[in-house]
Amino acid sequence: MGGGVSGLTAAYALARARQAGAPIEEFLIEAKDGLGGVIQTENVNGFLIEAGPDSFLTEKPEAAVLCRELGLGESLLGSNDGERRTYILHRGRLVPLPDGLMLLVPTRIWPVITSSLLPMGAKLSMASEWFMSPPDNPSGDVSVADFVRRHFGSELLDNIADPLLAGVYGGDSASLSARSVLSRFWQMEQKYGSLTRGVLKARGQRRADAKKNSRGTPAPLPPLFTTLKGGLGQLTEALAKNLDCARVFSGRRIESIEIEQVNSKDGYRIRCLGGASFVADAIILAVPAFECSRLLAGLDAALAKSLATINYSSAMTVALAYDAALAGKLPPGFGFLVPQKEKRRLLACTFVHAKFSQRAPAGQALLRCFLGGSRDPGVLELSDEAIIRIVREELETVLKFSATPLFHRVHRWPRAMAQYQVGHEETVTRIQTRLQSHLTLALAGNAYSGIGISDCVRTGRAAAEGVLQKVVR
Repeated sequence: MGGGVSGLTAAYALARARQAGAPIEEFLIEAKDGLGGVIQTENVNGFLIEAGPDSFLTEKPEAAVLCRELGLGESLLGSNDGERRTYILHRGRLVPLPDGLMLLVPTRIWPVITSSLLPMGAKLSMASEWFMSPPDNPSGDVSVADFVRRHFGSELLDNIADPLLAGVYGGDSASLSARSVLSRFWQMEQKYGSLTRGVLKARGQRRADAKKNSRGTPAPLPPLFTTLKGGLGQLTEALAKNLDCARVFSGRRIESIEIEQVNSKDGYRIRCLGGASFVADAIILAVPAFECSRLLAGLDAALAKSLATINYSSAMTVALAYDAALAGKLPPGFGFLVPQKEKRRLLACTFVHAKFSQRAPAGQALLRCFLGGSRDPGVLELSDEAIIRIVREELETVLKFSATPLFHRVHRWPRAMAQYQVGHEETVTRIQTRLQSHLTLALAGNAYSGIGISDCVRTGRAAAEGVLQKVVR
């Protein structure tokens, strides 16, 4: 159930198993008329518009592996990291993030010392972080805000960490889980105490491993982000093409799931609005956690209750295309982030034409702005005209230009971004424990163990493999 990238990956894995001889009949049900979920790509006059995500992290391999499996290896496209620079809006002007910053951890001292983003007291705090020891009694989960503050102080939290995380999660660092959102740094703290020392040790180990594997010749660093030349819609379209269209049912909103005998065993009756129904031995729920909660309330109230505690924020992307007159006026780099204290409605803006090649006609510019999140959920209720007016006014103030876009696109994504709030790991553990009572139910998607495309691909594959083991004996 669910035709986003998680559900499509699960259905694809099941279809491959059937084609290899597994005695199964898989089918996919999607409430909307089209497939792809938040991944939607549009090509307008040579501009490639991504309505939802525009890339995936290269260091997580699952999405790239799937692309190659689908014959899209030649279409993989890395970000232009030679041009990578990100700005923070600070006191009304754009200030570059210090070089050598790994998310929120400094790996080079001089760029931090010379940056105007942090006062001298904050810089001294960052220097003293090197001497932190591992906690004597590791505590339970804490908020991202508390975690960052105890390592680097409030100024780095407000000026750097908070806008970075708002751009990714659309959430509030005071409620997001450090253990789930910053899991790598959480583990470094337990081992080293200092995140700076932990990051540098990890980087040194990666370089040593790369040198060893390359027989002494340093391998080039991979790009930070990867996408597809024709947009991420290529991925979901390729997945859909590998499914039997007779087994795909879109425009079918599920009303309820009931226990029913199937082949002399407990199975499920899936009822859709309008009267259609399906019978299944096993179900993969690749829909938001709140939808899982609604559908499972009649089967397992405790499981449904745990699923309902996973909150979501809403997102909005606004794409604006410009001619060559603007492109030369933009600062070099990938775009900028906006801290909450700047009191803007923009969360971030990406210079898409700079981040990736083949996203705009030569010499022209494509900007993609982000709004909403937990900071400003009401913006989704505004008209397109009001939103474009707000975006253009704020871009004019920040970037010092008043050019009229060639065209624009506004995309709203209500309740689309799962929020890993403090205690998220315990919530997921409770869900997994309850699922042990339902061996032919599986969950996939961005609500549990990662919000990226590779995470969705991983959970989709794992769900398919799990139900196959239960059903095919």
